[in-house]
Amino acid sequence: MTLRLWGVRGSTPAAGPETERYGGETTSMELEIGGRSVLIDCGSGARALGRRLTSSAAADIDILFSHFHLDHICGLPFFAPAYNPAATLRLWAGHLEGEQDPKDVLCRVMSPPIFPVAFDHLAACRCLTFAPPKTLHLGGGIDVETLALNHPNGAVGYRFRSGGRTLVTVTDHEHGNAAIDAAVEDFVRGADVMIYDGMFDDSEYNAHVGWGHSTWQEGLKLAERAGVHRPVIFHHHPDRSDEALDNYAMEAERRFPGARFARQGAEITL
Repeated sequence: MTLRLWGVRGSTPAAGPETERYGGETTSMELEIGGRSVLIDCGSGARALGRRLTSSAAADIDILFSHFHLDHICGLPFFAPAYNPAATLRLWAGHLEGEQDPKDVLCRVMSPPIFPVAFDHLAACRCLTFAPPKTLHLGGGIDVETLALNHPNGAVGYRFRSGGRTLVTVTDHEHGNAAIDAAVEDFVRGADVMIYDGMFDDSEYNAHVGWGHSTWQEGLKLAERAGVHRPVIFHHHPDRSDEALDNYAMEAERRFPGARFARQGAEITL
């Protein structure tokens, strides 16, 4: 498995000289398993990813959404493979309540006067729903475990296994609910790589309780309790500069050797 990070920022894109090294694009990840790409979220970073997938003639793609907040879907209207009628894109959503249809939700964003191109123009897209903790069976024999996270309007974490290695994604998630925290700890236990929502620092958290995000320190504590080999702190605050992230990254490495802060453009091979 190879994980490519096309966008690691949270809430809104944050381009500029102060975010050049860690990147300003919002959440977009590509996991390549046996030559097949599975995407997690479709934030603004998905635009560049779409160009790469188009050039590689990838025609069968699963996109697993953690949820439908704007920073996780804003790249979909600019994701080139979605417009290819010869391609197949399965859009998976497991966070919606009741009988909500993911297509109906996405149509709210991709409709005039908000956006000039309607969702129906995404000829390759097919919307699918599931309820965590259902295991998803994707093409190519890829099985993905799922877990409900603690986030406003819901969110989903994913666990991938291949070749004796395990990757888990826990974004967007707020610690503090004892039952959900216990389930998350079991979900990430023994993972080789854990992508974790560290939008805040502990010193900021009390002012943001209920926002649906955690801290990088809590991510390291979880990794230690659950025997995670490498925690990767993700979903950086849009106001966080490269310098500030460098300082956090150095402290994280001191506390948990091997921990890292996600950078746009990075590749992690398991």
